Amino acid sequence: MYDFTFDVILINLLKATEWTIILSLIAFVSGGVVGLLLLFARTSKIRWLESMTKAYIEFFQGTPLLMQLFLFFFGVALFGVQVSPWLAAWLALTFWTSAFLTEIWRGCVESLPKGQWEASSSLAMTYIEQMRYVILPQALRIAVAPTVGFSVQVVKGTALASIIGFVELTKAGTMLNNATFRPFLVYSLVALIYFALCYPLSWSAKRLEKRLNAAR
Repeated sequence: MYDFTFDVILINLLKATEWTIILSLIAFVSGGVVGLLLLFARTSKIRWLESMTKAYIEFFQGTPLLMQLFLFFFGVALFGVQVSPWLAAWLALTFWTSAFLTEIWRGCVESLPKGQWEASSSLAMTYIEQMRYVILPQALRIAVAPTVGFSVQVVKGTALASIIGFVELTKAGTMLNNATFRPFLVYSLVALIYFALCYPLSWSAKRLEKRLNAAR
């Protein structure tokens, strides 16, 4: 019988943590790219485009992430397409992340004075030029703190990927617990690792928010 010492358990959890970090980064970056495109659509003043984007956001914000994981993993298989746990987790987290980031960034854009839009419009700028040269550079400073804060939710959201068989930190913890029957040790270590991942992000978001308020 294999001897699961403390060192062995910790090493296995740290290896699984790498996949948690990788999935979080990829989902956050790809979700940010999709979210930026949705932001342009959401604030475009084109009614049908705004309506479609709003429906997208309401669906992914209004339904559990767990259900979305099931849809991408099991639902797509109904059409004869096999989806790996990795791909399903990436897609679900990407769309889920994009929906929230779009609304966070929309709030930052709409918090800017209307005079910024009017001034740039008087210079005969197109909507894309207004966003690129005038609105987004100013909104970026406001958006940094809530965006960093939301990244904590993305990290914690990866835990649900264990339900569809993706071996990240939570899944590895469950597997080690089943092998060792030491739930207090295993899940305490899992909790500590999640805290070590999330606390620096939360702390950074608070510091950035304080700096922004002080600058104002």
